[in-house]
Amino acid sequence: WLKPDSSRSGAVLRSLAGESAGGGPMKQKATVSSSRRKSHKAYFTAPSHIRRKLMSAPLSKDLRTKYNVRSLPIRRDDEVMICRGHYHDREGKVTQVYRKKWRIHIERVTRDKANGQTVAIGIHPSKVVITKIKLDKDRKALLDRKNRAAKKGKYTEKNRS
Repeated sequence: WLKPDSSRSGAVLRSLAGESAGGGPMKQKATVSSSRRKSHKAYFTAPSHIRRKLMSAPLSKDLRTKYNVRSLPIRRDDEVMICRGHYHDREGKVTQVYRKKWRIHIERVTRDKANGQTVAIGIHPSKVVITKIKLDKDRKALLDRKNRAAKKGKYTEKNRS
């Protein structure tokens, strides 16, 4: 079948062992690329409506138990607490979601420039925790959809009788 000294024997053994030629595990889905190059390109060239979802932040412990939701896309009037970096343990309201730079600006998280002007410091949304949600009807609908404890399906006890 194959000679033992064949150059392809390593690739054959890897494929039999369930590994790809790149050295990692075999693909789970044929339609989704596991290429680092393609996923980096998709991430960094993502349009604004996809960046919204990518710029999600985890909810605090009490909000997580209240809504049964782990994380939400961040928006302007949410109140957050910074968990990582130089400004950790600071709390404030989100003043701007800067999707182009993948950052959010939080009130009172600023620095003074040499000319005296104050500028907001960009914080990545994964490094904050949402402590208070700005709720409107769309956000409530999103929380209801993402609720993991709710019973989903067509039929309830009311419908059966």
